[in-house]
Amino acid sequence: MPDPIVPPHGAATAPGGASPQRIAEVERKTAETAIRVRINLDGTGRYDIKTPLPFLSHMVEQLARHGGFDLEVDATGDVHIDGHHTTEDLGIVLGKAVLQALGDKRGIQRYGSATLPMDEALVRVALDLSGRPFFVWRLGLPKAKVGEFDTELCEVFFEAFARSGQANLHVHKLEGDNLHHLMEITFKAFAKALRMACTLDPRATGLPSTKGTLD
Repeated sequence: MPDPIVPPHGAATAPGGASPQRIAEVERKTAETAIRVRINLDGTGRYDIKTPLPFLSHMVEQLARHGGFDLEVDATGDVHIDGHHTTEDLGIVLGKAVLQALGDKRGIQRYGSATLPMDEALVRVALDLSGRPFFVWRLGLPKAKVGEFDTELCEVFFEAFARSGQANLHVHKLEGDNLHHLMEITFKAFAKALRMACTLDPRATGLPSTKGTLD
């Protein structure tokens, strides 16, 4: 009989030997923003997203729905200046919440990738929950607005997630011109890639690394 998956550090094991619950809640308050994120990596895609930027809220909803995560976000910020602080800090807090929910990362797939289309747009996202932050952005969005959302903030969000979530994250545009399509399919592809990387491998018996650590 194979060895059972060791639950992530700090994770609770459900009664009857069911899969461990990988849940985290993180708050960050500064003079510019107040952000709270609660995530269940093994959820069903339920979400309750509140931010002062409607387009950002819509994008974060994609993460929950297409990643299969239960996600609560309550964010306020100085959007009377612009959306930068709120978007960046939400990326930071989400990255920290995912990292905390993963615990010691035993049994996870670690790597994830997705190439998804949305009409004329085609985007590839690949990530490694390696513990070594690195970010490559090749979406090539011009500086513009979609509604009241600055397109350059899309890069800001994902860079912040990669940094605080200690992930190696690559985003590449393969096709597309419509800015809404490109950003939305990036969030959806990221959701799919993150779900894959966070998934527990039933064959795994420890950390997916010959180094013996993912820190």
